[in-house]
Amino acid sequence: MSRRFLIFLLLFPLAISAQDTRYPQDEFRSPLDIPLILAGTFGELRSNHFHSGIDIKTQQRQGLPVYAIGDGTVTRIKVALWGYGKVLYVAHPNGYTSVYGHLQKFSPKIEEYIKKIQYNKKSYEVEAFPEYGEIKLEKGEIIAYSGNTGGSSGPHLHFEIRSSISEKPTNPLLYGLEVRDATNPTLLGLYGYPLSENAQLNQSATKTQINFTKQKDGSFLADKVTALGTIGFGFVGFDRQDLAANKNGVYSVRQLVNGQVYTDYDFESFSFAETRYINTLIDYDHFGKYRQRIQKCFKSPGNHLSIYNTLVNDGKIKVNEGLSYTVEILIYDLEGNLTKLVIPVEGKKQILKIKDETPKTENYIIAKRPNNFDLGIAKVYFPANTFYENFYMDLKEGTDTVMIHNNRVPAHKNFTLTFDVTKYTAKERKQLFIARLDKDLKPSYTSTYKRGNTFSTRTRYLGTYTLAKDTIAPTIRTKNFKNKQWLTNYKYLSLLISDDLSGIDTYSATLNGEWILMEYEPKTRTLTYNFDDKILDKKQCLLKVNVKDNVGNSTTYEVTFFRK
Repeated sequence: MSRRFLIFLLLFPLAISAQDTRYPQDEFRSPLDIPLILAGTFGELRSNHFHSGIDIKTQQRQGLPVYAIGDGTVTRIKVALWGYGKVLYVAHPNGYTSVYGHLQKFSPKIEEYIKKIQYNKKSYEVEAFPEYGEIKLEKGEIIAYSGNTGGSSGPHLHFEIRSSISEKPTNPLLYGLEVRDATNPTLLGLYGYPLSENAQLNQSATKTQINFTKQKDGSFLADKVTALGTIGFGFVGFDRQDLAANKNGVYSVRQLVNGQVYTDYDFESFSFAETRYINTLIDYDHFGKYRQRIQKCFKSPGNHLSIYNTLVNDGKIKVNEGLSYTVEILIYDLEGNLTKLVIPVEGKKQILKIKDETPKTENYIIAKRPNNFDLGIAKVYFPANTFYENFYMDLKEGTDTVMIHNNRVPAHKNFTLTFDVTKYTAKERKQLFIARLDKDLKPSYTSTYKRGNTFSTRTRYLGTYTLAKDTIAPTIRTKNFKNKQWLTNYKYLSLLISDDLSGIDTYSATLNGEWILMEYEPKTRTLTYNFDDKILDKKQCLLKVNVKDNVGNSTTYEVTFFRK
Protein backbone atom coordinates (compact mmCIF):
# COMPACT_ATOMS: atom_id res chain seq x y z
CA MET A 1 0.00 0.00 0.00
CA SER A 2 1.44 3.39 -0.98
CA ARG A 3 1.99 6.11 1.61
CA ARG A 4 -0.17 8.49 -0.43
CA PHE A 5 -3.04 6.00 -0.46
CA LEU A 6 -2.71 5.41 3.30
CA ILE A 7 -2.96 9.14 3.98
CA PHE A 8 -6.07 9.29 1.76
CA LEU A 9 -7.78 6.55 3.77
CA LEU A 10 -7.03 8.31 7.03
CA LEU A 11 -8.39 11.62 5.80
CA PHE A 12 -11.49 10.38 3.98
CA PRO A 13 -13.76 10.32 7.07
CA LEU A 14 -12.80 13.94 7.68
CA ALA A 15 -13.79 14.75 4.12
CA ILE A 16 -17.32 13.54 4.82
CA SER A 17 -17.66 15.89 7.80
CA ALA A 18 -16.04 18.75 5.91
CA GLN A 19 -18.72 18.77 3.24
CA ASP A 20 -21.28 19.78 5.88
CA THR A 21 -19.99 23.36 5.60
CA ARG A 22 -21.69 23.65 2.21
CA TYR A 23 -25.03 23.55 4.03
CA PRO A 24 -26.28 25.98 6.73
CA GLN A 25 -25.35 24.61 10.15
CA ASP A 26 -27.02 27.07 12.52
CA GLU A 27 -30.22 28.16 10.79
CA PHE A 28 -32.40 25.12 11.43
CA ARG A 29 -33.51 23.50 14.66
CA SER A 30 -34.69 19.92 15.13
CA PRO A 31 -38.30 19.18 14.10
CA LEU A 32 -38.82 17.33 17.41
CA ASP A 33 -37.93 18.04 21.05
CA ILE A 34 -36.62 14.56 21.70
CA PRO A 35 -33.22 12.95 20.95
CA LEU A 36 -33.09 12.05 17.27
CA ILE A 37 -33.07 8.27 16.84
CA LEU A 38 -33.54 7.09 13.28
CA ALA A 39 -35.70 4.31 11.91
CA GLY A 40 -34.53 5.15 8.39
CA THR A 41 -31.69 7.10 6.77
CA PHE A 42 -31.48 9.27 3.68
CA GLY A 43 -30.89 7.34 0.46
CA GLU A 44 -31.84 4.06 2.09
CA LEU A 45 -32.77 1.36 -0.39
CA ARG A 46 -36.56 0.98 -0.56
CA SER A 47 -38.93 -0.71 -3.02
CA ASN A 48 -38.40 1.04 -6.37
CA HIS A 49 -37.02 4.22 -4.76
CA PHE A 50 -34.39 5.75 -2.53
CA HIS A 51 -35.60 7.09 0.81
CA SER A 52 -35.79 10.86 0.38
CA GLY A 53 -35.53 11.86 4.03
CA ILE A 54 -34.89 10.52 7.49
CA ASP A 55 -37.43 8.63 9.58
CA ILE A 56 -37.30 9.83 13.18
CA LYS A 57 -38.59 7.53 15.90
CA THR A 58 -41.34 9.05 18.06
CA GLN A 59 -41.01 6.78 21.09
CA GLN A 60 -43.55 4.31 19.64
CA ARG A 61 -46.38 6.79 20.05
CA GLN A 62 -48.29 9.45 18.18
CA GLY A 63 -49.08 13.04 19.06
CA LEU A 64 -45.61 14.49 19.71
CA PRO A 65 -45.36 18.20 18.80
CA VAL A 66 -43.65 18.83 15.47
CA TYR A 67 -41.88 22.18 15.14
CA ALA A 68 -41.00 24.42 12.19
CA ILE A 69 -37.23 24.10 11.80
CA GLY A 70 -36.99 27.76 10.76
CA ASP A 71 -39.05 30.81 9.83
CA GLY A 72 -41.08 30.12 6.72
CA THR A 73 -44.40 29.82 4.96
CA VAL A 74 -46.58 26.81 4.20
CA THR A 75 -46.51 26.12 0.46
CA ARG A 76 -48.25 22.76 0.27
CA ILE A 77 -50.58 20.64 2.39
CA LYS A 78 -51.62 17.16 1.37
CA VAL A 79 -53.88 14.56 2.93
CA ALA A 80 -53.69 11.11 1.32
CA LEU A 81 -54.51 7.53 2.26
CA TRP A 82 -51.05 6.31 1.28
CA GLY A 83 -47.65 7.86 0.62
CA TYR A 84 -46.81 10.48 3.23
CA GLY A 85 -50.38 10.51 4.58
CA LYS A 86 -50.86 13.94 6.14
CA VAL A 87 -47.85 15.98 5.04
CA LEU A 88 -46.76 19.59 5.30
CA TYR A 89 -44.29 21.54 3.12
CA VAL A 90 -42.67 24.71 4.49
CA ALA A 91 -40.53 27.07 2.37
CA HIS A 92 -37.76 28.95 4.16
CA PRO A 93 -36.15 32.27 3.13
CA ASN A 94 -32.71 30.64 2.67
CA GLY A 95 -33.89 28.63 -0.35
CA TYR A 96 -34.78 25.34 1.31
CA THR A 97 -38.09 23.57 1.88
CA SER A 98 -38.72 21.29 4.85
CA VAL A 99 -41.18 18.40 4.63
CA TYR A 100 -42.98 16.68 7.51
CA GLY A 101 -44.83 13.45 6.75
CA HIS A 102 -47.09 10.77 8.33
CA LEU A 103 -48.60 13.41 10.63
CA GLN A 104 -51.48 12.70 12.98
CA LYS A 105 -52.92 16.19 12.59
CA PHE A 106 -51.87 19.75 11.82
CA SER A 107 -51.69 22.73 14.19
CA PRO A 108 -55.06 24.49 14.76
CA LYS A 109 -54.60 27.21 12.12
CA ILE A 110 -53.42 24.76 9.48
CA GLU A 111 -56.08 22.21 10.48
CA GLU A 112 -58.78 24.88 10.08
CA TYR A 113 -57.42 25.83 6.65
CA ILE A 114 -57.36 22.29 5.27
CA LYS A 115 -60.69 21.21 6.79
CA LYS A 116 -62.46 24.03 4.99
CA ILE A 117 -61.14 22.61 1.74
CA GLN A 118 -62.10 19.06 2.73
CA TYR A 119 -65.68 20.13 3.50
CA ASN A 120 -65.92 22.24 0.33
CA LYS A 121 -64.73 19.31 -1.80
CA LYS A 122 -66.49 16.72 0.37
CA SER A 123 -63.35 14.64 0.34
CA TYR A 124 -60.87 13.40 2.93
CA GLU A 125 -58.06 13.26 0.37
CA VAL A 126 -57.13 16.79 -0.70
CA GLU A 127 -54.09 18.79 -1.73
CA ALA A 128 -53.70 22.54 -1.27
CA PHE A 129 -51.08 25.12 -2.28
CA PRO A 130 -51.53 28.22 -0.06
CA GLU A 131 -50.38 31.56 -1.43
CA TYR A 132 -46.84 32.44 -0.41
CA GLY A 133 -47.05 34.17 2.98
CA GLU A 134 -50.68 33.17 3.55
CA ILE A 135 -49.74 30.81 6.39
CA LYS A 136 -46.57 32.19 7.98
CA LEU A 137 -44.59 30.23 10.53
CA GLU A 138 -41.90 31.11 13.03
CA LYS A 139 -38.93 28.97 13.94
CA GLY A 140 -39.90 26.67 16.80
CA GLU A 141 -43.64 27.08 16.24
CA ILE A 142 -45.74 23.93 16.62
CA ILE A 143 -47.00 23.10 13.13
CA ALA A 144 -48.34 19.57 13.58
CA TYR A 145 -48.33 16.42 15.69
CA SER A 146 -46.52 13.22 14.77
CA GLY A 147 -48.52 10.24 13.61
CA ASN A 148 -48.72 7.09 11.53
CA THR A 149 -50.80 8.13 8.51
CA GLY A 150 -50.22 7.07 4.92
CA GLY A 151 -47.84 4.27 4.01
CA SER A 152 -46.21 4.24 7.44
CA SER A 153 -45.63 0.92 9.17
CA GLY A 154 -45.34 2.46 12.64
CA PRO A 155 -45.40 5.85 14.39
CA HIS A 156 -42.57 8.11 13.23
CA LEU A 157 -41.86 11.45 11.58
CA HIS A 158 -40.66 11.42 7.98
CA PHE A 159 -38.53 14.55 7.59
CA GLU A 160 -36.93 16.04 4.48
CA ILE A 161 -34.99 19.11 3.42
CA ARG A 162 -35.23 19.97 -0.27
CA SER A 163 -34.06 22.74 -2.53
CA SER A 164 -37.01 25.11 -3.02
CA ILE A 165 -35.99 25.60 -6.67
CA SER A 166 -35.03 22.14 -7.92
CA GLU A 167 -36.97 20.19 -5.26
CA LYS A 168 -34.00 17.82 -4.99
CA PRO A 169 -33.90 16.33 -1.49
CA THR A 170 -30.64 16.45 0.45
CA ASN A 171 -29.51 14.39 3.42
CA PRO A 172 -31.01 16.31 6.41
CA LEU A 173 -28.11 15.30 8.65
CA LEU A 174 -25.85 17.58 6.61
CA TYR A 175 -27.61 20.60 8.17
CA GLY A 176 -26.33 20.20 11.71
CA LEU A 177 -28.90 17.79 13.11
CA GLU A 178 -27.24 15.42 15.55
CA VAL A 179 -27.67 11.65 15.67
CA ARG A 180 -25.35 9.55 17.81
CA ASP A 181 -23.39 7.16 15.60
CA ALA A 182 -20.05 5.62 16.44
CA THR A 183 -20.96 2.24 14.94
CA ASN A 184 -19.35 0.91 11.77
CA PRO A 185 -21.59 -0.29 8.92
CA THR A 186 -22.32 -4.03 8.88
CA LEU A 187 -21.24 -6.29 6.01
CA LEU A 188 -23.47 -9.31 5.41
CA GLY A 189 -22.52 -10.69 2.02
CA LEU A 190 -20.19 -10.43 -0.97
CA TYR A 191 -20.90 -11.49 -4.56
CA GLY A 192 -18.85 -11.62 -7.73
CA TYR A 193 -20.23 -11.23 -11.27
CA PRO A 194 -18.71 -12.40 -14.58
CA LEU A 195 -19.74 -9.53 -16.88
CA SER A 196 -18.15 -10.05 -20.29
CA GLU A 197 -18.58 -12.85 -22.79
CA ASN A 198 -16.61 -15.91 -21.69
CA ALA A 199 -15.73 -14.26 -18.35
CA GLN A 200 -15.44 -16.53 -15.34
CA LEU A 201 -15.14 -16.13 -11.59
CA ASN A 202 -14.33 -19.04 -9.26
CA GLN A 203 -15.03 -21.49 -12.09
CA SER A 204 -18.46 -20.04 -12.65
CA ALA A 205 -19.97 -18.05 -15.51
CA THR A 206 -22.74 -16.73 -13.25
CA LYS A 207 -23.02 -14.73 -10.05
CA THR A 208 -21.08 -16.34 -7.18
CA GLN A 209 -21.16 -15.76 -3.44
CA ILE A 210 -17.71 -15.16 -1.92
CA ASN A 211 -16.79 -15.94 1.68
CA PHE A 212 -14.87 -13.51 3.87
CA THR A 213 -13.51 -13.41 7.42
CA LYS A 214 -13.05 -10.65 9.97
CA GLN A 215 -9.44 -9.64 10.71
CA LYS A 216 -7.89 -8.51 13.98
CA ASP A 217 -7.96 -4.86 12.90
CA GLY A 218 -11.74 -5.04 12.28
CA SER A 219 -11.49 -5.18 8.49
CA PHE A 220 -12.64 -8.13 6.38
CA LEU A 221 -10.62 -10.33 4.05
CA ALA A 222 -12.33 -12.29 1.27
CA ASP A 223 -11.23 -15.70 0.09
CA LYS A 224 -8.98 -15.44 -2.97
CA VAL A 225 -10.95 -15.04 -6.18
CA THR A 226 -9.74 -16.61 -9.42
CA ALA A 227 -11.15 -14.89 -12.46
CA LEU A 228 -10.68 -14.01 -16.10
CA GLY A 229 -12.32 -11.38 -18.27
CA THR A 230 -14.43 -8.47 -17.03
CA ILE A 231 -15.91 -8.93 -13.57
CA GLY A 232 -17.71 -6.87 -10.94
CA PHE A 233 -18.53 -7.04 -7.24
CA GLY A 234 -21.56 -6.35 -5.11
CA PHE A 235 -22.22 -6.44 -1.38
CA VAL A 236 -25.06 -6.74 1.11
CA GLY A 237 -24.80 -4.45 4.11
CA PHE A 238 -26.46 -1.87 6.31
CA ASP A 239 -25.71 0.85 8.82
CA ARG A 240 -26.88 1.06 12.41
CA GLN A 241 -26.90 4.13 14.67
CA ASP A 242 -25.92 3.87 18.34
CA LEU A 243 -29.37 4.03 19.97
CA ALA A 244 -31.42 1.93 17.55
CA ALA A 245 -31.45 -1.63 16.26
CA ASN A 246 -32.82 -0.63 12.85
CA LYS A 247 -30.91 -1.79 9.77
CA ASN A 248 -30.52 1.53 7.96
CA GLY A 249 -28.83 2.48 4.70
CA VAL A 250 -25.12 3.27 4.32
CA TYR A 251 -23.96 6.73 3.22
CA SER A 252 -21.17 6.09 0.73
CA VAL A 253 -19.34 3.30 -1.07
CA ARG A 254 -15.87 3.25 -2.65
CA GLN A 255 -14.28 0.49 -4.68
CA LEU A 256 -10.54 0.58 -5.34
CA VAL A 257 -8.48 -1.65 -7.63
CA ASN A 258 -4.76 -1.71 -6.86
CA GLY A 259 -5.19 1.63 -5.08
CA GLN A 260 -7.12 3.36 -7.88
CA VAL A 261 -10.68 4.47 -7.23
CA TYR A 262 -12.95 2.66 -9.68
CA THR A 263 -16.28 3.45 -8.05
CA ASP A 264 -17.32 6.20 -5.68
CA TYR A 265 -20.96 7.01 -4.91
CA ASP A 266 -22.81 8.56 -1.98
CA PHE A 267 -26.26 9.59 -0.83
CA GLU A 268 -25.79 13.30 -0.34
CA SER A 269 -28.60 14.14 -2.76
CA PHE A 270 -30.56 12.79 -5.73
CA SER A 271 -33.55 13.81 -7.83
CA PHE A 272 -37.00 12.25 -7.67
CA ALA A 273 -36.87 11.80 -11.45
CA GLU A 274 -34.04 9.27 -11.10
CA THR A 275 -35.09 7.45 -7.94
CA ARG A 276 -36.59 4.44 -9.75
CA TYR A 277 -33.15 3.70 -11.21
CA ILE A 278 -32.44 2.16 -7.83
CA ASN A 279 -33.46 -1.04 -9.63
CA THR A 280 -30.22 -0.86 -11.62
CA LEU A 281 -28.04 -0.22 -8.55
CA ILE A 282 -29.24 -3.42 -6.89
CA ASP A 283 -29.28 -6.97 -8.21
CA TYR A 284 -33.02 -7.01 -8.89
CA ASP A 285 -33.11 -10.69 -9.84
CA HIS A 286 -31.58 -11.58 -6.46
CA PHE A 287 -34.03 -9.25 -4.71
CA GLY A 288 -36.97 -10.90 -6.47
CA LYS A 289 -35.84 -14.33 -5.31
CA TYR A 290 -34.61 -13.64 -1.79
CA ARG A 291 -35.91 -10.15 -0.81
CA GLN A 292 -32.30 -9.13 -0.17
CA ARG A 293 -30.65 -6.14 -1.85
CA ILE A 294 -27.15 -6.52 -3.25
CA GLN A 295 -25.60 -3.12 -4.01
CA LYS A 296 -23.50 -3.31 -7.14
CA CYS A 297 -20.11 -1.63 -7.20
CA PHE A 298 -20.35 -1.47 -10.99
CA LYS A 299 -22.77 0.35 -13.28
CA SER A 300 -25.29 -1.82 -15.14
CA PRO A 301 -26.97 -1.06 -18.49
CA GLY A 302 -29.79 1.46 -18.17
CA ASN A 303 -28.36 3.03 -15.01
CA HIS A 304 -28.77 6.82 -15.18
CA LEU A 305 -28.13 7.63 -11.51
CA SER A 306 -26.30 10.84 -10.65
CA ILE A 307 -24.99 9.58 -7.30
CA TYR A 308 -21.57 8.63 -8.72
CA ASN A 309 -18.58 10.87 -8.03
CA THR A 310 -16.07 8.58 -9.78
CA LEU A 311 -16.48 5.71 -12.25
CA VAL A 312 -13.61 4.03 -14.05
CA ASN A 313 -14.76 1.54 -16.69
CA ASP A 314 -18.22 1.71 -15.03
CA GLY A 315 -16.67 0.12 -11.95
CA LYS A 316 -15.97 -3.08 -13.89
CA ILE A 317 -12.62 -4.82 -13.46
CA LYS A 318 -10.77 -6.37 -16.39
CA VAL A 319 -8.78 -9.34 -15.15
CA ASN A 320 -5.90 -10.61 -17.26
CA GLU A 321 -4.35 -14.05 -16.96
CA GLY A 322 -1.21 -14.17 -14.85
CA LEU A 323 -1.82 -10.88 -13.04
CA SER A 324 -2.92 -10.26 -9.45
CA TYR A 325 -5.28 -7.54 -8.20
CA THR A 326 -6.25 -6.15 -4.82
CA VAL A 327 -9.85 -4.94 -4.75
CA GLU A 328 -11.03 -2.95 -1.73
CA ILE A 329 -14.62 -2.04 -0.93
CA LEU A 330 -14.95 0.79 1.62
CA ILE A 331 -18.39 1.29 3.16
CA TYR A 332 -18.95 4.50 5.14
CA ASP A 333 -21.74 6.03 7.17
CA LEU A 334 -22.20 9.80 7.37
CA GLU A 335 -20.03 10.10 10.48
CA GLY A 336 -17.08 8.52 8.67
CA ASN A 337 -17.31 5.14 10.42
CA LEU A 338 -15.75 2.64 8.03
CA THR A 339 -16.11 -1.02 7.16
CA LYS A 340 -13.33 -2.23 4.87
CA LEU A 341 -13.32 -5.38 2.74
CA VAL A 342 -10.25 -6.59 0.84
CA ILE A 343 -10.66 -9.02 -2.06
CA PRO A 344 -7.52 -10.66 -3.54
CA VAL A 345 -8.04 -11.52 -7.22
CA GLU A 346 -5.82 -13.78 -9.33
CA GLY A 347 -6.08 -13.81 -13.11
CA LYS A 348 -6.37 -17.49 -13.93
CA LYS A 349 -8.29 -19.52 -16.48
CA GLN A 350 -9.97 -22.61 -15.06
CA ILE A 351 -12.40 -25.29 -16.18
CA LEU A 352 -15.95 -24.03 -15.72
CA LYS A 353 -18.05 -25.94 -13.22
CA ILE A 354 -21.10 -23.68 -13.53
CA LYS A 355 -22.13 -22.43 -16.96
CA ASP A 356 -24.47 -19.56 -17.77
CA GLU A 357 -27.72 -21.34 -18.58
CA THR A 358 -30.07 -18.38 -18.89
CA PRO A 359 -33.36 -19.77 -20.28
CA LYS A 360 -33.99 -18.71 -23.87
CA THR A 361 -37.49 -18.24 -25.25
CA GLU A 362 -38.89 -17.12 -28.59
CA ASN A 363 -39.72 -13.74 -27.08
CA TYR A 364 -36.60 -11.58 -26.97
CA ILE A 365 -37.04 -8.09 -25.53
CA ILE A 366 -34.92 -5.32 -27.04
CA ALA A 367 -35.14 -2.67 -24.34
CA LYS A 368 -34.78 0.37 -26.59
CA ARG A 369 -37.66 -0.67 -28.85
CA PRO A 370 -41.41 -0.99 -28.25
CA ASN A 371 -42.62 -4.58 -27.95
CA ASN A 372 -46.10 -6.06 -28.61
CA PHE A 373 -47.29 -9.58 -27.79
CA ASP A 374 -50.57 -11.37 -28.50
CA LEU A 375 -51.51 -13.77 -25.69
CA GLY A 376 -54.86 -14.92 -27.01
CA ILE A 377 -57.34 -13.52 -24.52
CA ALA A 378 -54.94 -10.64 -23.78
CA LYS A 379 -52.44 -8.37 -25.45
CA VAL A 380 -49.47 -6.68 -23.81
CA TYR A 381 -47.63 -3.59 -25.02
CA PHE A 382 -44.26 -2.47 -23.70
CA PRO A 383 -43.19 1.07 -24.72
CA ALA A 384 -39.58 1.64 -25.69
CA ASN A 385 -37.26 1.73 -22.66
CA THR A 386 -39.73 -0.03 -20.39
CA PHE A 387 -36.80 -2.25 -19.39
CA TYR A 388 -33.18 -1.43 -18.60
CA GLU A 389 -31.59 -4.15 -20.72
CA ASN A 390 -32.40 -6.85 -23.26
CA PHE A 391 -33.60 -10.26 -22.08
CA TYR A 392 -35.60 -13.34 -23.02
CA MET A 393 -39.18 -13.00 -21.78
CA ASP A 394 -41.31 -15.96 -20.76
CA LEU A 395 -44.96 -15.57 -21.81
CA LYS A 396 -47.84 -18.01 -21.34
CA GLU A 397 -51.53 -17.72 -22.16
CA GLY A 398 -54.55 -19.38 -20.54
CA THR A 399 -58.34 -19.19 -20.64
CA ASP A 400 -58.65 -16.15 -18.36
CA THR A 401 -55.06 -15.90 -17.17
CA VAL A 402 -51.76 -14.82 -18.72
CA MET A 403 -48.23 -15.09 -17.38
CA ILE A 404 -45.89 -12.22 -18.21
CA HIS A 405 -42.48 -13.46 -17.13
CA ASN A 406 -41.85 -13.11 -13.36
CA ASN A 407 -41.19 -10.54 -10.64
CA ARG A 408 -37.40 -10.71 -11.01
CA VAL A 409 -37.13 -8.22 -13.88
CA PRO A 410 -37.88 -4.56 -13.08
CA ALA A 411 -39.90 -2.33 -15.40
CA HIS A 412 -39.04 1.37 -15.42
CA LYS A 413 -42.20 2.45 -17.25
CA ASN A 414 -45.81 1.38 -17.17
CA PHE A 415 -46.80 -1.18 -19.76
CA THR A 416 -50.36 -1.88 -20.92
CA LEU A 417 -52.19 -5.18 -20.55
CA THR A 418 -55.53 -5.51 -22.35
CA PHE A 419 -58.04 -8.35 -21.94
CA ASP A 420 -60.77 -9.24 -24.42
CA VAL A 421 -64.05 -9.68 -22.47
CA THR A 422 -66.33 -10.34 -25.46
CA LYS A 423 -67.49 -13.69 -24.04
CA TYR A 424 -68.87 -12.07 -20.89
CA THR A 425 -72.32 -10.47 -20.58
CA ALA A 426 -72.71 -6.80 -19.69
CA LYS A 427 -73.88 -7.82 -16.21
CA GLU A 428 -70.84 -10.06 -15.68
CA ARG A 429 -68.43 -7.35 -16.82
CA LYS A 430 -69.60 -5.02 -14.07
CA GLN A 431 -68.21 -7.38 -11.44
CA LEU A 432 -65.02 -8.33 -13.29
CA PHE A 433 -61.62 -6.69 -12.88
CA ILE A 434 -57.99 -7.36 -13.80
CA ALA A 435 -56.10 -8.89 -10.90
CA ARG A 436 -52.46 -9.74 -10.33
CA LEU A 437 -51.89 -13.12 -8.68
CA ASP A 438 -49.34 -13.49 -5.91
CA LYS A 439 -47.25 -16.61 -5.29
CA ASP A 440 -50.21 -18.20 -3.49
CA LEU A 441 -52.50 -17.32 -6.43
CA LYS A 442 -54.36 -14.77 -4.34
CA PRO A 443 -55.72 -11.98 -6.59
CA SER A 444 -55.10 -8.29 -5.92
CA TYR A 445 -56.93 -5.50 -7.73
CA THR A 446 -55.17 -3.47 -10.41
CA SER A 447 -56.78 -0.29 -11.72
CA THR A 448 -59.04 -1.54 -14.49
CA TYR A 449 -60.23 0.67 -17.34
CA LYS A 450 -63.36 -0.71 -19.01
CA ARG A 451 -64.15 0.23 -22.60
CA GLY A 452 -66.59 -1.83 -24.67
CA ASN A 453 -65.28 -5.35 -25.13
CA THR A 454 -61.88 -4.67 -23.57
CA PHE A 455 -60.50 -4.22 -20.06
CA SER A 456 -57.03 -2.72 -19.68
CA THR A 457 -54.59 -1.88 -16.93
CA ARG A 458 -51.29 -0.01 -16.80
CA THR A 459 -48.66 -1.40 -14.46
CA ARG A 460 -44.93 -1.73 -13.85
CA TYR A 461 -45.07 -5.21 -12.40
CA LEU A 462 -44.46 -8.39 -14.36
CA GLY A 463 -46.20 -11.53 -13.18
CA THR A 464 -49.42 -13.48 -13.62
CA TYR A 465 -52.66 -11.64 -14.35
CA THR A 466 -56.23 -12.85 -14.56
CA LEU A 467 -59.84 -11.69 -14.79
CA ALA A 468 -61.34 -11.92 -11.30
CA LYS A 469 -64.94 -11.52 -10.20
CA ASP A 470 -66.16 -9.66 -7.12
CA THR A 471 -69.82 -10.21 -6.22
CA ILE A 472 -69.72 -9.34 -2.52
CA ALA A 473 -70.39 -5.81 -1.29
CA PRO A 474 -68.23 -4.15 1.39
CA THR A 475 -69.02 -4.61 5.07
CA ILE A 476 -69.59 -1.82 7.59
CA ARG A 477 -69.90 -2.07 11.38
CA THR A 478 -69.52 0.24 14.34
CA LYS A 479 -66.30 0.13 16.34
CA ASN A 480 -66.56 2.26 19.49
CA PHE A 481 -70.35 2.63 19.91
CA LYS A 482 -73.63 0.79 19.44
CA ASN A 483 -76.96 1.59 17.82
CA LYS A 484 -79.15 3.93 19.92
CA GLN A 485 -76.34 4.60 22.41
CA TRP A 486 -75.84 7.91 24.23
CA LEU A 487 -72.52 9.45 23.11
CA THR A 488 -72.61 12.73 25.06
CA ASN A 489 -69.04 12.49 26.36
CA TYR A 490 -67.54 10.94 23.23
CA LYS A 491 -64.89 12.92 21.35
CA TYR A 492 -65.16 10.82 18.23
CA LEU A 493 -66.96 7.86 16.73
CA SER A 494 -65.47 5.20 14.52
CA LEU A 495 -66.55 2.38 12.23
CA LEU A 496 -64.82 -0.53 10.54
CA ILE A 497 -65.14 -1.00 6.78
CA SER A 498 -63.69 -3.77 4.62
CA ASP A 499 -63.99 -5.49 1.27
CA ASP A 500 -63.12 -9.10 0.57
CA LEU A 501 -61.58 -8.83 -2.90
CA SER A 502 -61.41 -5.76 -5.14
CA GLY A 503 -60.92 -3.32 -2.25
CA ILE A 504 -62.51 -0.07 -1.10
CA ASP A 505 -62.91 2.56 -3.81
CA THR A 506 -65.00 5.34 -2.26
CA TYR A 507 -66.89 6.09 0.92
CA SER A 508 -69.10 8.94 2.15
CA ALA A 509 -71.02 9.75 5.32
CA THR A 510 -73.80 12.08 6.37
CA LEU A 511 -74.96 13.10 9.82
CA ASN A 512 -78.58 14.16 9.96
CA GLY A 513 -78.50 14.53 6.19
CA GLU A 514 -75.35 16.70 6.01
CA TRP A 515 -71.98 15.52 4.66
CA ILE A 516 -69.33 15.00 7.33
CA LEU A 517 -65.59 14.42 7.16
CA MET A 518 -64.62 10.90 8.14
CA GLU A 519 -60.92 10.12 8.18
CA TYR A 520 -60.07 6.75 6.67
CA GLU A 521 -57.11 4.72 7.90
CA PRO A 522 -56.79 1.77 5.47
CA LYS A 523 -54.15 0.01 7.59
CA THR A 524 -56.73 -0.51 10.36
CA ARG A 525 -59.80 -0.26 8.05
CA THR A 526 -61.17 2.46 10.34
CA LEU A 527 -63.41 5.45 9.59
CA THR A 528 -63.29 8.16 12.27
CA TYR A 529 -65.44 11.26 12.81
CA ASN A 530 -64.41 14.01 15.24
CA PHE A 531 -67.36 15.64 17.03
CA ASP A 532 -65.46 18.97 17.15
CA ASP A 533 -66.11 19.35 13.42
CA LYS A 534 -69.79 20.09 13.78
CA ILE A 535 -72.19 21.49 16.37
CA LEU A 536 -75.12 19.07 16.59
CA ASP A 537 -78.54 20.69 16.96
CA LYS A 538 -80.43 17.46 17.58
CA LYS A 539 -80.31 14.99 20.45
CA GLN A 540 -81.16 12.09 18.16
CA CYS A 541 -78.67 11.75 15.34
CA LEU A 542 -78.77 9.60 12.23
CA LEU A 543 -75.43 8.55 10.76
CA LYS A 544 -75.52 7.14 7.24
CA VAL A 545 -72.38 5.64 5.68
CA ASN A 546 -72.03 4.41 2.10
CA VAL A 547 -69.05 2.35 0.89
CA LYS A 548 -68.32 1.16 -2.66
CA ASP A 549 -65.69 -1.32 -3.81
CA ASN A 550 -63.66 -1.08 -7.00
CA VAL A 551 -66.25 -2.85 -9.18
CA GLY A 552 -69.22 -0.86 -7.89
CA ASN A 553 -70.66 -3.17 -5.23
CA SER A 554 -72.16 -0.85 -2.64
CA THR A 555 -73.27 -1.02 1.00
CA THR A 556 -75.20 1.61 2.95
CA TYR A 557 -75.25 1.45 6.73
CA GLU A 558 -77.47 3.51 9.04
CA VAL A 559 -77.13 3.87 12.80
CA THR A 560 -78.79 6.11 15.35
CA PHE A 561 -77.18 7.62 18.46
CA PHE A 562 -78.04 10.28 21.03
CA ARG A 563 -75.97 13.22 22.19
CA LYS A 564 -76.57 16.32 24.31
